[in-house]
Amino acid sequence: MTPAQIALVEQSYAEVRPIAGLAGKLFYERLFEIAPELAPLFKGDIEEQGRKLMAVLTTAISLLRHPDRLQQALEDLGRRHRAYGVDAAHFAPVGEALIWTLEQGLQDRFTPERREAWLALYQGVTATMLRGLNGAEEMPSHLAARRHPQPWWQRLVFFWRRA
Repeated sequence: MTPAQIALVEQSYAEVRPIAGLAGKLFYERLFEIAPELAPLFKGDIEEQGRKLMAVLTTAISLLRHPDRLQQALEDLGRRHRAYGVDAAHFAPVGEALIWTLEQGLQDRFTPERREAWLALYQGVTATMLRGLNGAEEMPSHLAARRHPQPWWQRLVFFWRRA
């Protein structure tokens, strides 16, 4: 991503944060509408899932200017998602639901430039998570030593707080 794209994502996400609860709800409603086969992957309260989604987005966006830390966090997130039954084909509908949610939340403020910036972000997130997802069984020992017992979203919050 270019510095200009990073700034566009940061600015537009700041506009979405006040409606985070609604955005999370819209995201999952849209995701299950376009990919109902994914619904069984999400256990528990969908509002809680929405909060987790927004926490991950907040953390990822806060790390955009720290690419090494973001890469590490996303690869770990990919490894964890393999255990949940996620595969590469699931990323396309998630991206579609994310962009749709941003369109709904930002409306005319979701300009073509902002759309391109978010698409660049999602493409990078997907590529990095897929490295973790596909290499889940071959975790290098130096990464295994960093693993913590808490859930993945808490680990991402840890990275965010250190930023």
